[in-house]
Amino acid sequence: MLRIDWKRLHSYALAGVLMGAASLVAVPHGAAHAQTAVSRGLPDFTELVEQVGPSVVNIRTSEKVSARANTNGMDEDMLEFFKRFGVPIPNMPRQQRPQRPQPEEEQPRGVGSGFILTADGYVMTNAHVVDGADEVIVTLTDKREFKAKIVGADKRTDVAVVKIEATGLPAVKVGDVSRLKVGEWVMAIGSPFGLESTVTAGIVSAKQRDTGDYLPFIQTDVAINPGNSGGPLINMRGEVVGINSQIYSRSGGFMGISFAIPMDEAIRVSDQLRATGRVTRGRIGVQVGQVTKDVAESIGLGKASGALVTGVEAGSPADKAGIEAGDIITRFDGKPIDKLADLPRMVGNTKPGTKSSVTVFRRGSAKDLGITIAEIEGDKPASKTAEREEKPKASAAAQLVGLSVSPLTDAQKKELKIRGGVVVNAATDAAARAGLREGDIILSIANTEISGVKDFEAALAKVDKSKPINVLYRRGEWAQYALIRPAK
Repeated sequence: MLRIDWKRLHSYALAGVLMGAASLVAVPHGAAHAQTAVSRGLPDFTELVEQVGPSVVNIRTSEKVSARANTNGMDEDMLEFFKRFGVPIPNMPRQQRPQRPQPEEEQPRGVGSGFILTADGYVMTNAHVVDGADEVIVTLTDKREFKAKIVGADKRTDVAVVKIEATGLPAVKVGDVSRLKVGEWVMAIGSPFGLESTVTAGIVSAKQRDTGDYLPFIQTDVAINPGNSGGPLINMRGEVVGINSQIYSRSGGFMGISFAIPMDEAIRVSDQLRATGRVTRGRIGVQVGQVTKDVAESIGLGKASGALVTGVEAGSPADKAGIEAGDIITRFDGKPIDKLADLPRMVGNTKPGTKSSVTVFRRGSAKDLGITIAEIEGDKPASKTAEREEKPKASAAAQLVGLSVSPLTDAQKKELKIRGGVVVNAATDAAARAGLREGDIILSIANTEISGVKDFEAALAKVDKSKPINVLYRRGEWAQYALIRPAK
């Protein structure tokens, strides 16, 4: 009978581990190779910190506020209550009550981060870091301090540029965001909670993360906290690929998700800020919505892509180009619109006055239209919808799908700037379930344009009632699709 001396075997195994004796502790070849690969892949950020660290700055801001009178220790909110409603402040002698405006004094406002963009003193940060500041102080890593001038700030992208009077500064290298890959190691340097030159690291979690109209953010798991805002996101080549801007948090602190503004977008904005102090963006004057899978299949578009035009501003570039409510914009300047956010981003990045082209999908076919880009400032307010006039008797065909409709008057067509359509007097059953309601203007049925009640009846007679019927309708200033599913 085989007897095992477990105590002796344990001592042999321990000795084997200490001496690296593979004969006693067997490790599968694959596992050993993987362990070696992981060890080799661990990044060393020390050289990056030495290389980029001097280019990162601390930014302090302050604002001028009126000096407070003696309030006997009263809570600020309570004091504001008494002042706002004109109530005398209790327990305060009359001679101490404020009788005239008090002198202003500088009050600390916040702390953020930034980085040196050029050797002659241009510094990039977040717009929200310097927003409302009367004074901006930039501190370098060598402890030199400079009073900075705000060159310009763009709230839409949260990018700002400030200028300090210095030369020979260590500027950052700007990286190519298109080369950035999900899973790639990145590093951040900033001043979280005022702790200057703090280094944190992680990986790129996602790219093109849509959290705003004009910004496809870089998502990372790099620890970002208040004070990191405006600091650089750095790749392993020592290049700045983003500006740390936002975090997702339910507590106010870091929870594993942070967002950075891509540097290609930031540089585009900063170039305009440095040149003119403001950012100009293109506009075409449309309201757009999401193209759902059901709508795409129903109108023959195929996949759910592009931007659904729900409204066209009167006199806008889109109106002059012939774009209509209900069109699906599938391309802009030859570039595909894969998702809704692509269109405002592409148009916004186009210089006003540029002659561009758009491809629209309208009633089953594509159409190319020329358009001249306008500037986004000065949007005209939408006009009010005309009051509906007397409602004639509804058609019998419309009632089959739960609709009662009547023709539009010439005055309504002129006010709404449409060629035809019918107005919904009542929506019940299938039409109500599809979201239609009284007052909606039906423009097309099953990709067939409607000029009046007769066209509407004819279109309904031709459709297959066993399948969803796509209806393009207008509500107020905006148009959208509904799918009516008749009861079987």
